[in-house]
Amino acid sequence: MNNLRRLDLNLLVTLDVLLSEHNVTRTAQRLNFSQPSVSVHLAKLRDIFGDPLLLPGPRGMRPTARAEALREPLRLALDALENAVSPASPFDPAKASDIWRVAASDYGESTIVLPVLRGLRSVASGTRLAVLELAPRRIARQAEQGEIDLAFHTTEGAPPGMRRRALFTERYVLVGRVGHPRLKRRPTLAQFCKLDHVMVSPDGGGFHGVTDEALAKVGLTRRVVLSVPHFLFVRSVLATTDLVAMLPARLVRDVSELQVVEPPVDVPGYQMAMLWHERSHRDPAHQWLREYIAGAV
Repeated sequence: MNNLRRLDLNLLVTLDVLLSEHNVTRTAQRLNFSQPSVSVHLAKLRDIFGDPLLLPGPRGMRPTARAEALREPLRLALDALENAVSPASPFDPAKASDIWRVAASDYGESTIVLPVLRGLRSVASGTRLAVLELAPRRIARQAEQGEIDLAFHTTEGAPPGMRRRALFTERYVLVGRVGHPRLKRRPTLAQFCKLDHVMVSPDGGGFHGVTDEALAKVGLTRRVVLSVPHFLFVRSVLATTDLVAMLPARLVRDVSELQVVEPPVDVPGYQMAMLWHERSHRDPAHQWLREYIAGAV
């Protein structure tokens, strides 16, 4: 209780940002304080907690064990206090000026962001939307720190502990250019394996994917001659060559220059989900955005 009496809200807010930025200058900029003011706050916090909290390191300041232990309960406490002093009011999209940040792959951009965008500009014209490159290993941290509002990722690959909502289930189809000489009819399994395939390898340079795993179960292999990191490039490759690809069906829906054929091998699909952090779960604007996206896709 003695320590609590010595604290004020500004000190706790400063500590929260310091534990996020690990840098006095950036903390001062985020809080619109002077750098000396942040240094004074840090000195007071060190005295109150009896711990240096942040120590100089080669890449900014490094939190002590005590500081790491404070991070999560402090963030939860400040969120609770913010909710207490700022009661939620109904969200009106027509009057909103929010900036929303979503993380998506090029596949997510085409199948989720694009279908949402036209309507969103109509009903919430004062808002802005930023699409960030999806970095699966960073999703949870980005959401926790407020760097992104939503991420679009497979349910199976979603980080544990995040809120999620399934958007749709995707399946794979065999795709080639219109008029492809070997896709006039559904190929046999043997013919399929002899085709020249292109595949998407998000990690870069891989020649083995879910299709190859399905073929391996029946003792077969296919010819993957091209590996690329992005889905959208594959569509251009297929339209201008005789390569074929196993692609998500939504990605090639209504693409006139491409021909879609049911594959002779059963490749498991996946479920696409919308992910977000607990910290924004009850925010009225965030709730509205989630519902709008779910309805649009």
